[in-house]
Parts: sequence; structure tokens; C-alpha cells
Amino acid sequence: MPEHPRAAICDRDRIIAAPANYNGISNSSAATRRQMTRFLFLLITTAALALSGALVSATYAQETADQESYRVQPGDVLLVSVWEEEDLEREVLVRPDGGLSFPLVGDLVAKGKSVDQLRAEIAKRIARYIPDPVVTVEARQILGNQVYVLGKVNQPGAFVMTRELDVMQALSMAGGATPFASPNDIKILRREKGQQTAIRFRYGDVERGRKLEQNIILRSGDVVVVP
Repeated sequence: MPEHPRAAICDRDRIIAAPANYNGISNSSAATRRQMTRFLFLLITTAALALSGALVSATYAQETADQESYRVQPGDVLLVSVWEEEDLEREVLVRPDGGLSFPLVGDLVAKGKSVDQLRAEIAKRIARYIPDPVVTVEARQILGNQVYVLGKVNQPGAFVMTRELDVMQALSMAGGATPFASPNDIKILRREKGQQTAIRFRYGDVERGRKLEQNIILRSGDVVVVP
């Protein structure tokens, strides 16, 4: 019996329609996979950037802490003790040459080192005689790390530096310049290797945010002269 023409058309439409519907499903799945891949890429990139930022922040914090640690200077008095060793506990004075002496350690250069660095070095030397020593170092009197502000300031004198100190900060500690001072003719006297140099400082420039390189970090023994 011959097939009805309309039935043939319907069958042909169904045959043609099926691949079209299949392609729609395939295209949708591919788009979903692309979206997931893009999302995972963004997630991994964000995590990597966050981890990198955390590492940089930690490194910067450690470097900043190291820079801000107090550095021992001649004239400082330190308390050095070894746990459970009564004979190894005493106050020591950092000599003018920057060294100190301690039992089982001998002479040790202390000038310019942080308290923690000094503790580690003392412990290393004592470990030759006492296994795993627990060493403590405390700064009892900070007398060596000083700068001097002289001349026409409201409170001239010597100032102890417990952290990094620049010229503007030192002037602030000295109460600032008097009305009769010449703040653009300030000089910082610094002694290096037995020779003294004078570093110029123009207060007016730094006050206006110009030539900020003049606002140097002071060193122990520097003298700020305000004419």
C-alpha cells in the first residue's frame, strides 16, 4: 500500500528535526564547559595573586621589623643571662670600641647589631661548652645611641634614638627652631673614619615637600646645628 504523502513529510520533518535538537544540546554543553574553564582560570589566578601578595607583605613586614630594630651602640648597658646558669648572668657595658666581654664568650663586637642578633651569636659561642643554651639579652640602659641638636632650638640637648630618626624628627624632639633661627642654614655634623663632614639641610625645602632627600636618617653621634 503506498505511503501517504503527508505521513512521509511528517517523518522527514522528524528526521530533520532530531539532528537540530542534538546540535542545540551539544552547543549548550560546550558553552557550559567554556564558562567553567574561564571560572576556574579566574579562581586560580586570583588565588595565586593573593598568595603572592601575602608573601610580599610578609617579606616587607620582616624587612621593616629588621630595619626598625634597635642597634646596640657603645655606652649601652646590656643584661646577659643563661637559663639555669647562675654564674652566667650579669650586666655588661658596651665599650667605646663597640665590643663587650662575657664568660665563655670572650670579646664580641656588639656595635651595630640588634639585641636578637647579639643573643644568637652569644648562644652560638656558649654552645661549645653548654648544650642547647637558652640565652637572654636585654637592653637595660640605652645610653650610646644618641644624636645632638644644638643652637637656636627651644630644647637643645642629647636625644636617645630607640628607632630610626630623621632630621625633621630630631628637630621636633628639640622643640623646633626659635623665631631668630636660620632654618635654611642647618648643618648635620657627622664623623666617619676619623673625619668630620657637614651635611646641609634647608628646612624650608623639606617643609614644602621639596628636595626630601635632605631629610636623612641620622646616625649615632650626629650633631644637628641650627644657627
